[in-house]
Amino acid sequence: MLRLTDFIIDCPDTMKLAAFYSEVTGRPIKEGSSQDWAGIQFGEIELAFIRVEDYRAPQWPDSEHPKQFHLDFEVDEIESEQRRVIDLGATLRQDFIGPNGYGWQVYTDPIGHPFCLCRNKGVTWTDQGPVFPQHG
Repeated sequence: MLRLTDFIIDCPDTMKLAAFYSEVTGRPIKEGSSQDWAGIQFGEIELAFIRVEDYRAPQWPDSEHPKQFHLDFEVDEIESEQRRVIDLGATLRQDFIGPNGYGWQVYTDPIGHPFCLCRNKGVTWTDQGPVFPQHG
């Protein structure tokens, strides 16, 4: 049986990036984390950070240095989370929030990895695209 155990992100400073994502997610850095390997536990899956020499950041959306992954975080309210992650060091890159408050925003973390804040709860995804909840 195959089971996903880790999602590993290359970086130049494991503890610094782990601290950023610890603040973003509200989860603690795993005990025993070090300059070579740091982690944050999410149930059975660990979000891990591994130090690499000569780290070269993705330059999203530049395809010459493309993103290697991105993380999506579902939020109940975009504005307060946007302020919070920017205060922690994230940079807003693109905003795909519609007039009804649903959609997503693309950010980069302090070393260039993209991640999204998404507000999609209650959205139904069809072959024709998303169907948003009706508020009356």
